[in-house]
Amino acid sequence: MKKLIYIVPFILCELFIVNSNAQNYADNQFLDSLKNELTNPNIEDSMQIILLHQIGENTPIFRVSYWDSLLQINNHIIQNFKNKQHPKIYSDYKARAINNIGYIYENEGAIDKAVKNYLLSLKIQNKIGDKEGEAQSYNNLGFVEYNRGNIEGALKYYHKSIKIRESINDATGMAQSYNNIGLLYKNQNEIELALEYYTKSLKKYELIDSKYGQALVLINIGMIKERANDLDGALQYYNHSLKLREEIGDKAGTAIAFNNIGGIYKLKGDFPKALSYYQNSLEIRKAINNKPGMATSYDNIGGIYLKLNDVKAAKENGLNSLNISKEIGFPTNILYAAILMCQVYEKELNYKSALDMYKLHIQMRDSLNNEETQKSAAKQQAQYEYEKQKAVDDAEHEKQIAIEQEAKEKQQVITYATGGGLMLVGIFLVFVFNRLQVTRKQKNIIEIQKQEVETQKEVVELAHSELEEKNQEIMDSINYAKRIQNAILPPLKVVKEYLQESFILYKPKDIVAGDFYWLEHKEDKILFAAADCTGHGVPGAMVSVVCNNGLNRSIREYGLTEPGEILNKTREIVIAEFEKSEEEVKDGMDIALCSLEGNTLKYAGANNPLWIIRDGEIIETKADKQPIGKFDELLPYKTHTFELQKGDSIYIFSDGYVDQFGGEKGKKFKAKAFRELLLSSQDSPMEEQRTIIDNAFENWRGNLEQIDDVCVIGVRI
Repeated sequence: MKKLIYIVPFILCELFIVNSNAQNYADNQFLDSLKNELTNPNIEDSMQIILLHQIGENTPIFRVSYWDSLLQINNHIIQNFKNKQHPKIYSDYKARAINNIGYIYENEGAIDKAVKNYLLSLKIQNKIGDKEGEAQSYNNLGFVEYNRGNIEGALKYYHKSIKIRESINDATGMAQSYNNIGLLYKNQNEIELALEYYTKSLKKYELIDSKYGQALVLINIGMIKERANDLDGALQYYNHSLKLREEIGDKAGTAIAFNNIGGIYKLKGDFPKALSYYQNSLEIRKAINNKPGMATSYDNIGGIYLKLNDVKAAKENGLNSLNISKEIGFPTNILYAAILMCQVYEKELNYKSALDMYKLHIQMRDSLNNEETQKSAAKQQAQYEYEKQKAVDDAEHEKQIAIEQEAKEKQQVITYATGGGLMLVGIFLVFVFNRLQVTRKQKNIIEIQKQEVETQKEVVELAHSELEEKNQEIMDSINYAKRIQNAILPPLKVVKEYLQESFILYKPKDIVAGDFYWLEHKEDKILFAAADCTGHGVPGAMVSVVCNNGLNRSIREYGLTEPGEILNKTREIVIAEFEKSEEEVKDGMDIALCSLEGNTLKYAGANNPLWIIRDGEIIETKADKQPIGKFDELLPYKTHTFELQKGDSIYIFSDGYVDQFGGEKGKKFKAKAFRELLLSSQDSPMEEQRTIIDNAFENWRGNLEQIDDVCVIGVRI
């Protein structure tokens, strides 16, 4: 008997799609032959079930006119066939039919009906022991919960699905689940976990030679590249995915690829080209009645029209997006539609409506990214890893039992060994008695030495007095060094002259610091940096003087203004200075260096990243993974260029803030909490942000010692 498939929703932005095995649609002649077989008056019930499912499986369901047909076929199976001779076969087909009806409802936006069908399908699968079906139903439920914004529920269902698939070695299902979990972590800003699951998914799809699956994951990896501002890399992944989509005739996937390529051209500033790709995506989504996809396309098109100052067209598309998003109840779609309409109403000077849309945007954002949601995601991941490790531990336990059984058989040998051991103990006791006699003699010697120590105590007290005097001299020297270090830092009034909307949070661990901030103005370019030299205190301060001098020489002596070139030359100067020593010196610095000219920002980094906050989201650009100093493989530092928008905020910093221990459990503050802190304070002026960040640091640290120097620079455009 031919094993039938499930219609399966995947997570990929707003993509709903069927299992890749259902993509090779039969032609009309094949469908006609199936329907003719169904008219045979002598056909058995069980064969009618098979034929009806084959018709449903081979119907091109992405054409809107076929949805009702497929719904009728599945309902017909459920209502009319109860084969008593083959109850398990009937139950299997019934569960699959109910699942497919759920998928149809989901695509049409009837989410409650979809969930009801998925749960009913799962109940039947549990009863008949259909593991593959159970895994698919859990996956479908996870997908629904994800789109509702219930991340905890989505992870719970996904991990149930993947545990079953791993147990039955379902490669296709595992690839699908890995991809779904990867996207979930990506949307929670857990980029490393997201890439880990995407890579697992892509390898599985390549193993089974699934073009559809490969195209799916390529889109998701492209999104990671886009988030890292590698636009050309993202475009390469998107175009590769589009080519595979078109080869297999995947309409919904083609729409996704068009949409994402349009997004790249939007970021590149080519708005007409972006609009063309967005409109192509919308036409396909209309044709297949994909409502979540239509909501996204209308929102993207409205955003482009707003860029082109066509407020009327932007409003029309924005309202279409918002109405569809509210109809299907997906918070992510509502969030983006609301912020677009907020901007439209601002253009129309309708500030009351603009405020209402902004409040709706904040409400949806908080529901998707609240702290409890992210804690739950980490908890679910830990539970999954624990259960995997427990299986390994159980196997080790069985192995240990076998070892103990073998040990019992060698008990006689151990008995002989014990007798020999007792003999050795007797010899040892004789040795101990001898040592006691020696100890008595040593005690007399110790009494004599005690008298000598009392005499030396007076000498030590005199030396202690001299030591305190020396310490005071050292402290005086360190305080003088602090004045010298302060002299090489740019005065805050100079910083404010060039960066009016800015703040600097500078907290040395000791009197002098290894961290420093730096500013220079040359050729209408404002150059500024946050640097973290090796160590802290006096050693760190000495390294900071060398590194600061290297930056100044790169600008003033060599006339450089490109951040990447400045870091290359600074590294060369620092290495040359330290090579003058007879000992090998590997000290140096980590740094984030920016150049600002108008709205054009250029950045290069050595281990320290750049964060840009725009419209409530953080755009992170990672630094080159090599310090300013000696390193195994010295590569040129890369300069990244950005066109900033009014209201953008720029942040560069050393690692002292996020590495500080504190809180109730004495753990590190970490970058994730720092992201949330910066996002929550975006409505505040920059100097007020400095106070908020400083207070948060001190409250977190509590009574614990500050472990490193801290330097944070914020600039608003």
